[in-house]
Amino acid sequence: MQSNTYTFPKNFLWGGAVAANQVEGAFLEDGKGLSTADVLPHGITGPIMEFPEGKYPSHEAIDFYHRYKEDIALFAEMGFRCFRTSIAWTRIFPEGDEELPNEEGLHFYERLIDELLKYNIEPVITISHYEMPLGLAKKYGGWRSRKTIECYERFAKVLFDRFRGKVKYWMTFNEINILAHYPFTGGGIIVQEGENKKQIQYQAAHHQFVASALAVKACHEAIPDAKIGCMLAYIPAYPLTSAPEDVFAALQGEREILMFGDVQARGGYPSYAAQFFKENNVVLEMEPGDDLILKSHPVDFIGFSYYMSRAVSANPEGKETTAGNLFGGVKNPYLPSSEWGWQIDPIGLRIALNLLYDRYQKPLFIVENGLGAADILEVDDMINDDYRINYLREHLSEVAKAIQDGVDLIGYTSWGPIDLISASTGEMKKRYGYIYVDKDNVGEGSLRRIKKKSFSWYKKVIASNGSDLD
Repeated sequence: MQSNTYTFPKNFLWGGAVAANQVEGAFLEDGKGLSTADVLPHGITGPIMEFPEGKYPSHEAIDFYHRYKEDIALFAEMGFRCFRTSIAWTRIFPEGDEELPNEEGLHFYERLIDELLKYNIEPVITISHYEMPLGLAKKYGGWRSRKTIECYERFAKVLFDRFRGKVKYWMTFNEINILAHYPFTGGGIIVQEGENKKQIQYQAAHHQFVASALAVKACHEAIPDAKIGCMLAYIPAYPLTSAPEDVFAALQGEREILMFGDVQARGGYPSYAAQFFKENNVVLEMEPGDDLILKSHPVDFIGFSYYMSRAVSANPEGKETTAGNLFGGVKNPYLPSSEWGWQIDPIGLRIALNLLYDRYQKPLFIVENGLGAADILEVDDMINDDYRINYLREHLSEVAKAIQDGVDLIGYTSWGPIDLISASTGEMKKRYGYIYVDKDNVGEGSLRRIKKKSFSWYKKVIASNGSDLD
């Protein structure tokens, strides 16, 4: 018999997650350079704009750069035990290849991290989250070039040196596998007509793998008690039917993601990679010693995002498709969908946790999960987001079951504890937070912070260490 009592580990890290480029704003203040995210004002799926003129929501975002103390106080009121954010690379190295860092940028993150520690909130830092210096993209073609490894390693070492003793949890790249779908966001790469896109993407991925391993090495040397992980966009792939062809197509869909975890967590390319590269005319250029670097410095834990699952068919033509976290699949007839067409599958999170833990036998960390919705601000500043509470409750109940299954789980940081700019579209309308921010899609609004109904619900969940999800 299964128990209905939800039990989470004693020191489980409850919190929320954001990205610097989606909350900070101040996109050219205090010496910050332009990043790839800054020239995508309409989001990842929009056009690249050399230097966007006019007012775009992403350039001011929610002004976390100037309001972080107010926001962290609200996170502390909810009882956060951790907070995941990223370091904007261009605040530290504006062009990306400077020898010395920008002290103003480092001072900002020192103040931010100290504010978190004041409330006993553990910082969880992503080194690179969907942005890199535009200078590196222009000069070297982004992660096409091994030169970028050197620049990233310098950046990471500066962070480890400056924040040793303050930050124990790190991740090298956000959703590193997104490089296989959006090369400019994932790697600062523009694929030219006639180029073998997969050759460029997977060569760039190799450079990121080496950089990630070197960051793991540097972190362990600088902060021996720290834990540093990778981060995957994980969307479990279900076969649409029990036809063997669909089952194998789903297996290939899983491997497309898991290759990125295998290299970083197991220390080398999986056996199936050779056939995948052969079929796609990919020939990786490796330097002597790359294999040893990957093998010697695997990550300590697996961080991942989970919003939805997807169905996969060997013959998807003519079948209804569904949207997703930057890549979707065939519509699963057994699942409902959000306003944005993302299929809602709480049990899929339990499946994901079990699959990843079975595969890697390393601690896992759910670092993104949440529901994007067009919240309505009602009279008396009420936002009744019961749909978000229901989504999170159902997912957390499955997380508890996965822990009972034997999964070693570090923590849970829901995506966007405060409303932020959408990475995919650059909009404000798609909201995730427990805290409403008064700003609209064209960048107008007072930026006033307003607690939603889910604010008090998540506060109760944390206070009960997950035993009270009602």
